[in-house]
Amino acid sequence: MREPHMTENDAPSELTITPLFFPFFLSFSDHIAELSNAKPKQPFFFLKPPSSMLLPGEGPCVRPKGVDMHFEVELALVMGKMVRDLKPDDLEGALDAIKAYAVAIDMTARNTQNEAKRKGLPWDIAKGFDTFLPVSGVIPKDAVADPHDVELFLEVNGQVKQRGSTNLMIFRIPRILSDISRVMTLQPGDVVLTGTPAGVGPAVPGDKVRAGVRVAGRELLEGKIELVVEESTRDYEFAET
Repeated sequence: MREPHMTENDAPSELTITPLFFPFFLSFSDHIAELSNAKPKQPFFFLKPPSSMLLPGEGPCVRPKGVDMHFEVELALVMGKMVRDLKPDDLEGALDAIKAYAVAIDMTARNTQNEAKRKGLPWDIAKGFDTFLPVSGVIPKDAVADPHDVELFLEVNGQVKQRGSTNLMIFRIPRILSDISRVMTLQPGDVVLTGTPAGVGPAVPGDKVRAGVRVAGRELLEGKIELVVEESTRDYEFAET
């Protein structure tokens, strides 16, 4: 969590600024190919609410009623410095601003998202349900020599569904952080998700999902995610309009 916002008289206000989560859309070349989409000319990002985060040991990932929930494993960057107007080719500056890494699963209500796209509506709801952002523990920065050369993977019920290297990213980390920081100032504690490899698919109640990251063929234990999927017992139910 970021530091509390300060008022004019330097007294802490009742408001605190929580981390922002910036996932990136269509960042991996193989994922773009599997969707038969055109290669984007610039990165496109959106926001996930902090309430969607599911930390290790906090319980199941919950699928709302009527939702076709899909998994997308991603490498997450945990920011350690304020970043504003970063140059897109400033690799040193980009890596210096990163405090640590993590693995995240950007859960998506695919049918909700598709309807919103068809109608030209925002699709925040498709990304923002509670528990729709499972994250691993913190991966120390020195455990990842090159974030553009790690392998992400995700398994469902023991079957590999996603497995791909970050060297397939069409937009490198400096460009990603540059595009965000020219629009919104990145703050310490913000988390940037860098896109997903091919193989995205559904997760249904009863599924056991395991995800993680390998560096030089070795899995990093800090980056492990293990969860089960359960059906929501809440009143909300998505229905196409």
